Amino acid sequence: MKYRDYYEILGVKKDATQDQIKKAYRKLAKQYHPDANPGNKKAEEKFKEINEAYEVLGDEEKRKKYDRFGSEFNFTNGFDFDPSQFGFGNMRYEYRTNGSGAGGFSDFFNLFFGEGGGINLDDLFSSRGTRGSWGFGQNLRGEDKEAEIQISVAEGLLGSEKRITIQGPDGRKTISVKIPKGIQPGGKIRLANQGGKGINGGANGDLYLVVKFKEDEYALKGSDIYKKLEVTPWMAALGGEAQVSLPDTRIIVKIPQGIRSGNNIRIPGKGYYNSIGGRGDLYITIQINNPEHLTQRQRELYQELMKLDH
Repeated sequence: MKYRDYYEILGVKKDATQDQIKKAYRKLAKQYHPDANPGNKKAEEKFKEINEAYEVLGDEEKRKKYDRFGSEFNFTNGFDFDPSQFGFGNMRYEYRTNGSGAGGFSDFFNLFFGEGGGINLDDLFSSRGTRGSWGFGQNLRGEDKEAEIQISVAEGLLGSEKRITIQGPDGRKTISVKIPKGIQPGGKIRLANQGGKGINGGANGDLYLVVKFKEDEYALKGSDIYKKLEVTPWMAALGGEAQVSLPDTRIIVKIPQGIRSGNNIRIPGKGYYNSIGGRGDLYITIQINNPEHLTQRQRELYQELMKLDH
């Protein structure tokens, strides 16, 4: 049997108001109504799902029971479970049609919310209906979860270790996380047993940290690294050399004569690691920086240049 995430079906958050749920239902029902999609079987099935979801979420009492059931067992949409393994075995359920004639509801709905259905959730959650008395003896692994971790280009290029605070199965705690050298944007770091809490002694799920690169003195575009370099007006005009510090080395960059602000100087093979272990390029973006304070001699030279420009 598949667990049905009615919030996901209606496209609303779990803390949505009843008005928001109603608006979402009306919009989707209009979109997928059989009259608007004649002969479209997929739209027909979607229309049935929408009506089933609203049958539960649109009723405040049913919604409360559904929310409690979901939070108790950490099921996710499409989670396939055998009712008999949860103390619901040997119970018959069948498809029924709701009052609006929307068609058969799922076996999940009929088992927990159908008329004369198989399971009374009030009894399930009562003191007489504990997990033990209903046969909830199976150990269930906790849900895997994801969270975002931001790292700098330097941390990814060199590999590093970060201390972060997470909300684990046993509460908040601070841990050290190793950042693998060359990890890619969107890559995942697995923290074993730091996801959802297991049920009945089952193992905890895992937490996956999804890597996102932040922009500081370096910016990452694909496997290329971009870094700004400030140069004086006279170096930009005459050309020269500048020393540039990178996370893993220092290099001497040749500044061409007449370079302008915003121009890039490409350094091959000094970028970030790509997915096959090679490296992209480094782009030095020139910014011409006028001195905040000029010496008397510098001022005189600028004045001479100004005269020559006329």
